[in-house]
Amino acid sequence: MGEAPGADAPFGLLAELTHRCPLRCGYCSNPVDLVGRGDELDTATWCSVFDQARALGVLQVHLSGGEPLARKDLPELVGHAAGLGCYVNLVTSGLGLTPERLAGIDHVQLSVQDADEAGANRIAGVKAFGAKLRAAEVVREAGLPLTVNVVLHRLNLDHVGGIVALAERMGADRLELANTQYYGWALRNRAALLPTEEQLARAGEVVADAQARLAQVMEIVYVIADYHEAHPKPCMHGWGARQLTVAPNGDVLPCPAAGVIEGLGVENVRDRPLADIWYSSPAFTAFRGYEWMREPCRSCARREVDFGGCRCQAFQLTGDAAATDPVCTLSPHRGVVDAILAGGPTEVGHRAVVR
Repeated sequence: MGEAPGADAPFGLLAELTHRCPLRCGYCSNPVDLVGRGDELDTATWCSVFDQARALGVLQVHLSGGEPLARKDLPELVGHAAGLGCYVNLVTSGLGLTPERLAGIDHVQLSVQDADEAGANRIAGVKAFGAKLRAAEVVREAGLPLTVNVVLHRLNLDHVGGIVALAERMGADRLELANTQYYGWALRNRAALLPTEEQLARAGEVVADAQARLAQVMEIVYVIADYHEAHPKPCMHGWGARQLTVAPNGDVLPCPAAGVIEGLGVENVRDRPLADIWYSSPAFTAFRGYEWMREPCRSCARREVDFGGCRCQAFQLTGDAAATDPVCTLSPHRGVVDAILAGGPTEVGHRAVVR
């Protein structure tokens, strides 16, 4: 893959505190082989991770999971990260959120599954809709900025108008409407989740109208499904360029899904300092920069725009992490994506519960 160039310091850390979660969403991007409670990093080790991340240059800490509220030591972890001067963002289902657990948090991202209670609970696999409305109230009363996150797919894409109205009702400052990314459980359920071209077209019109109408009230971000694009997205703004992820067991990854790539050489923060991993671990240097690229990426004018696309997606669809992302129309493997889109829907299965 060639020698990787030097790297700048990372800007953000995604801390996946746990894979435990009260929801069972079939679109979950967590790995199918979930980390159990007994393999999670303890409080002291997570605090050490935050210390090392801040020394490395990290300014933003995103606390995610699973469900980070499942960690009883969350207030201590938040306090430690905040005490280092980091901007602390909580990514949550909202179940179990209280005013006390918001201490030290700078921003909350709250997941919502659908526009109404019946649809949302069906997708989540549990009765959670009411708890999410209460969580939004808690965030508003605390005076914190609120982003409502909605993963879009075949089962809820026709309800985008209602989802926008719900976000308004919840008092969201920002609404992120992101079509499903097919990793982990979402990949397993891909045939059931893939929307139709007609659904995407209708939703795009609804979103555009809402963006114009609410421009001064709520930011609305719309991320279309990769498989329906002509070019891949700039995944993570480049491999090992700005962000890093620490999984519940301490594995350090260039992106949350990178563990799917066989032979990547993933290292663990229990065994090696975070800075060493960032700058010199094979997992981070493998696809950093441009030297690893083959044609058509190597000479493509878009290589500094999309960085060759997603390495994890390339591996999952072709078995070769160095291949051009197959969603690109210039990829010799684009036919793989077209064949997937031509397939029919199936029934969605729910995510497993980890204890």
